[in-house]
Amino acid sequence: MLGSEERAVKVHHLVKAPENTPESIKFRESWDAKKPATVYKTPERLPDGSLCTAATVILRTKGCEWWWKSGCTFCGYFNDVRDDVTSDDLHAQWQEAKKRTNNFEDCSMVKVYTSGTFFEDKENPPDWQETVLRETYENGLHLVIEAQAHLCKEEKIKWVAERHPGCTVAIGLEAYDDAVLRFNCNKGFNTKQWHKAVDILRENGLRVKSYLLFKPPFMSEGDSIEQTSAWIRAVAPLSDEISINPMNIQKKTIVDRIHRARQYRPPWLWSLVKMIKNIHEDVQPVSAENASEGCRIIVHPTAAGMIRGSHNCGECDQDVAAAIERYSVSADIQEFDGIDCHCKGIWKNEIQLDRSLPVPLGIGRDRRISMDNVLRAP
Repeated sequence: MLGSEERAVKVHHLVKAPENTPESIKFRESWDAKKPATVYKTPERLPDGSLCTAATVILRTKGCEWWWKSGCTFCGYFNDVRDDVTSDDLHAQWQEAKKRTNNFEDCSMVKVYTSGTFFEDKENPPDWQETVLRETYENGLHLVIEAQAHLCKEEKIKWVAERHPGCTVAIGLEAYDDAVLRFNCNKGFNTKQWHKAVDILRENGLRVKSYLLFKPPFMSEGDSIEQTSAWIRAVAPLSDEISINPMNIQKKTIVDRIHRARQYRPPWLWSLVKMIKNIHEDVQPVSAENASEGCRIIVHPTAAGMIRGSHNCGECDQDVAAAIERYSVSADIQEFDGIDCHCKGIWKNEIQLDRSLPVPLGIGRDRRISMDNVLRAP
């Protein structure tokens, strides 16, 4: 906390340096450019509030435009990219995704993720973008794609809207706070650019999904609950959906480094429950009964219950994570009724200390080992 005599290092170099080595490049090029990173199905809700099945297709692309310049402190999607992916490769990946899902059988929604901005031409060839937009629209599939705020240009968004009217564009806002965006996340845009992107999407009849990050690096657990709750309230009136992404540790990232140095712990699942309860009455969630109003709140704890994902003590993780997942579909706060565990008291003490002591990284400790072992550790 007091610093050292060592020369300061730019976040840019901490992020990029490991991925510029010959070994890292060789690893990335080992991926099959004609196969998607992953394809799977999940329960979802359509914009009208009705339940459906969604197919998620994560493509292996050239990667994020911001990654080429700098990179976010927490994002490890660069591990799944190839620098030499062509249009033919992406068309082959799209065909493979349709093959694995039997042409999206029983699906009403398709989420297409490219480890960057779907409609950025340097990342993804425009002819492939057009294939995905037109095919999903012609087959009556609601499409969800991702983008960075500063890349939502008016001309390009109009082009997207002409090919798939009413699709959803998900923007990785991460935090509704310019200081957090710059120093905690190392994002490539600010909140003003996000507002401009939202205006352009609305003008072209596209839906807005906003990603928020729960417990970014260099923020304590207690502060994360308060700040993320405030961000949700601020962003909800301008969003059709908000997806809160609890931090999970992705390899070769800044968060990975501070986690291995025992200076960061992923969020407690109890913190996510607390955040949901904080905002439930303030942000009317979308359900089948009120699909035309409110903002849908989605909380999906990736790697829940694992050390590198949101977790509690190990005994209650499955039950708490399942209740959070159910809430994201049902919007029913009663999903959390009757769920309790002895570790909840430990969590409460940690949050109280985080809010009382000026410790930027928080006072979080290991949750899966006994206190005796913690005290005996060198």
